[in-house]
Amino acid sequence: MAEPLVKLEKLRKDFPLGRSFFNRVKHSVRAVDDLSMEIFPGESFGLVGESGSGKSTIGRCILNLISPSSGRIEFAGKTIFDSERGILLSYKEMLPLRRDMQVIFQDPTASLDPRMNIGNIVMEGLKKHRIVERGEAEKRAGDYLELCGISRDLSRRRPEEFSGGQKQRIGIARALALRPRFIVADEPLSALDVSVQSQILNLMRSLKKQFNLTFLFISHDLRTVEYFCDRIGVLYLGSLVEIGVTDDIINNPLHPYTQVLFSSIPRDMPGLKPVRIPLKGEIPSAINAPPGCKFHTRCPNSQEICGRQVPAFEKAGDGHFVVCHRWRELLRGRTGDNAGADI
Repeated sequence: MAEPLVKLEKLRKDFPLGRSFFNRVKHSVRAVDDLSMEIFPGESFGLVGESGSGKSTIGRCILNLISPSSGRIEFAGKTIFDSERGILLSYKEMLPLRRDMQVIFQDPTASLDPRMNIGNIVMEGLKKHRIVERGEAEKRAGDYLELCGISRDLSRRRPEEFSGGQKQRIGIARALALRPRFIVADEPLSALDVSVQSQILNLMRSLKKQFNLTFLFISHDLRTVEYFCDRIGVLYLGSLVEIGVTDDIINNPLHPYTQVLFSSIPRDMPGLKPVRIPLKGEIPSAINAPPGCKFHTRCPNSQEICGRQVPAFEKAGDGHFVVCHRWRELLRGRTGDNAGADI
């Protein structure tokens, strides 16, 4: 297997909520908690979970847009952050890596500067990194706009003259102009009409294949994650509860939270009644997360050990990992007494 392009080890990010008279932090929100994962070249890795689970924070930490509290982040073998060694790359040190790391934002309207025409928006990164001369930059910007479905003849127009779907195409062209290796797509479809979402998703799939891109795809829409991603990581209160190949996660979810999430997807067959798993209560506050398994306060299968002891990250198959005390027992109950015996 190839070396991972992105590697996170025990990543944690706390946001302080208030400070005392002596500037000491009184309370903090743990948005990301002891998270480890790898993203391999050429794959699309999907992050799913409820609002507030830490998906966007992980993407911003990888891009070094915000500083993690502890842990380690590597990109293409280069250490971006390491709390034990005191490494955090500065703006100047990050600049060479910025060409290889780009982002597609959730809100295409807010992410495009209304004072600039779209040609200059797409050219901005090329000029910043001094990749090509201005004449060549204009040509390349036009090429990428047309690749994303926007005519180069419209490059003098400003963002307000375009629809939401067209603005997102411009945002994608801006991300591609530097020919990056890795793109964080942070809810890239959620601000778009349903009729436009499939067009943008198909465009991203086509570009991924054409340029051999690696994606971190953050989304609430489980159907789009199923369609676009090779592997899926399921987040709950800043912690990964399950990672696996998309088919395994969809067809054989092992963690109770993953089962709840994917039971909410509408069935493809008309008239087929969905089997939905009820979920009690609201997601707990990240200020005071529950002890033990964070999901035990809402889990329909919770037992005494779940509230007392943090479950380990266990291998449940080839590339399939789950964090649950009772996953083997629950799996046997679903599929028979011998299920999971050879795992």
